[in-house]
Amino acid sequence: MQSRILAVVLDCRRSREQATFWCAALGYEVLRRWQDADGLTYVELGAAGRTMLLLQPVPEEKRVKNRLHLDLVPADGGQYDEVERLVGLGATVLSDESRHPWVLLADPEGNEFCVLPPR
Repeated sequence: MQSRILAVVLDCRRSREQATFWCAALGYEVLRRWQDADGLTYVELGAAGRTMLLLQPVPEEKRVKNRLHLDLVPADGGQYDEVERLVGLGATVLSDESRHPWVLLADPEGNEFCVLPPR
């Protein structure tokens, strides 16, 4: 028996803004919104055949480095074209060191992710 990844879960305070950013960044759409037993609204983002991203509401601001992050590669175009596009959507460049093949960015709420060269 094995498990499979259903979703990557991202804590957020402003799910509407985060959904807008991540849908544009990944070419996803909002699949559904639902409430848990405590009345918190979750937002599922996805696209056919791709792992879902679940936006989970939390009351606190992000304070420390993520223990898990996304590594993105451009579907077309170059790495820096993709970085520029994501910055235009609301991301912030945190680090771009020539000794690393990735550029470290943060989404509008500060969650880190990397953009690597095309594969």
